[in-house]
Amino acid sequence: MSPLLFLFHSGSGQIANPVKKDSTVSSGFKLRTVVVDAGHGGHTGAAGAYSTEEGVTLALAFKLQKAIEKNLPDIKVVMTRTTTANVPWQTRSDIANNNKGDLFISLHCNSLADRIVVSHGRRIRVPDKSGRGVLVLVYGFHRDKEEAAALRENLFEEKDGQGSNSGFDPNDPTAMILLNAFKAKYRKNSIRFANLVNNEFVDTDGRHSDGVKEQGILVLCHSAMPAVLIETGFINNPIDEDYLNSEDGQNEIVASIVRALTEYKKEVE
Repeated sequence: MSPLLFLFHSGSGQIANPVKKDSTVSSGFKLRTVVVDAGHGGHTGAAGAYSTEEGVTLALAFKLQKAIEKNLPDIKVVMTRTTTANVPWQTRSDIANNNKGDLFISLHCNSLADRIVVSHGRRIRVPDKSGRGVLVLVYGFHRDKEEAAALRENLFEEKDGQGSNSGFDPNDPTAMILLNAFKAKYRKNSIRFANLVNNEFVDTDGRHSDGVKEQGILVLCHSAMPAVLIETGFINNPIDEDYLNSEDGQNEIVASIVRALTEYKKEVE
């Protein structure tokens, strides 16, 4: 196991914090482009008593864009959605890849499905408002092949006449070594940033967290860069919904992400 990063996986997909940081000499890498993805749009996503996921995430995305530009002016921010219209998940990944993003941050709101209870012999649906707090996701290992395909498109850009990638030769040991090195690096940095964000939410803001977990999220594994999805709160929980829609709550969420991004930038550079 690499001395740079120690991970363990539980049955729930929970990922532990790294216990040792990189001690290598800087490679000269610069974090230049961050892609901010406002989840959903087009009347999709979760909803609370008076607000929607697509509205909350867009408001957070605009605030995050401004905060990054103010606090980290050397970073370019690319937005995948700036209106209420829905943007297909593959288009979001394409926007990130075409802009050569160095980090992909997808903003979402969580929600629990209704519970089914039996009352007087009848099965009825009851809203489950018990969920609270944050969750940070990275792509799961079972999407490994799709992540590799996205990397091939961006590491080996030469195309043939049919749009296929002719610059990548799977029989070339050098190409495979390079591909696997980038896969390992991007996964490690996805987990690194996810843990930094989660720690800010918990240690600074005092919010409940379900931790950092892996999940088979298409928009993450199709983005050829470190990528995380942040569930900023449970919109169907009245307390979380009020927090997600308040100026103080949104500013606190954004400030935590920016602090994590600032620390991440120091570490990877």
